[in-house]
Amino acid sequence: MTTALTTAVARTPFGPIEYAIVGEGIPVLVIHGSPGGIDAAELMARFLPKARFKAILVSRPGYLGTALGDRRTIDQQADLLAALLDELAIARAAVYSWSGGGPAGYRLAVRHPGKVVSLVAFAAVSQAYRDTHASAVSRLMFTTSTGRWLMRVLAAHQPRQYIAGALSSEGHLTRAQLAAQVDAVFADDTKRQFVLDLGPTAEQGKDRCDGYDNDLAQFGRIASLELERITAPTLIVQGTVDADLPPSHSDFAAATIPGAELLALEEGTHLALYTNADAEAAQQRVIQFLSAH
Repeated sequence: MTTALTTAVARTPFGPIEYAIVGEGIPVLVIHGSPGGIDAAELMARFLPKARFKAILVSRPGYLGTALGDRRTIDQQADLLAALLDELAIARAAVYSWSGGGPAGYRLAVRHPGKVVSLVAFAAVSQAYRDTHASAVSRLMFTTSTGRWLMRVLAAHQPRQYIAGALSSEGHLTRAQLAAQVDAVFADDTKRQFVLDLGPTAEQGKDRCDGYDNDLAQFGRIASLELERITAPTLIVQGTVDADLPPSHSDFAAATIPGAELLALEEGTHLALYTNADAEAAQQRVIQFLSAH
């Protein structure tokens, strides 16, 4: 089950933002995707050793305890994150983003370079993006109360089928590849629990829909995130068969950010950093990268 968090709300010059701090050591700002929230950020950071890293978890505007307000643009959200670091008296931090958290993370590094020690971007949006992936069935399951209830029942009583559905929807896998990954994830306590815990954070109820709708509107308008201006050491992680975010987004970021490193996970879905056969080695690379800067 998802770890219970003690959350707080920071009052910044750019408005309030929900946050929590887990662990101690190197500060790492964890930026969740779309949809998501602070619960998704907690899942993202779960592999970071708590004795070595201080994970700063947030809900971006429009998610859970952070109202959307007028913080709609990517740059406004980047400035809000910088202001949170100021409120917490953290001069510099590493940044770890996933998926729809990518644009805010990238722009934070561009607009506030002195605050970003290093940057890890996992399957992160880097160019204009329009969600053409979600099927009508998927939208029904995640956006209606009945659909969300059914998903929770499935996770509780048929976890193997739930995992199969998640991996199938998040990756372009052959039938044999899907069967092998389902077997491996279901047999691994950490990977199995990650997928089961992730589901509720992807629901699009009224406490997440403002953020999700705004994200899609903002991502569709991206002309340039000015990635060439990023000076922080950058590690980009990407599954090669991601069905949620085209791997071209990570290829573009790796080619554009000066000195960026690309870690490609073969047969990796949008969940690859947590579920792939090479997930543990990839997580260790992330830990090593964050520790080195």
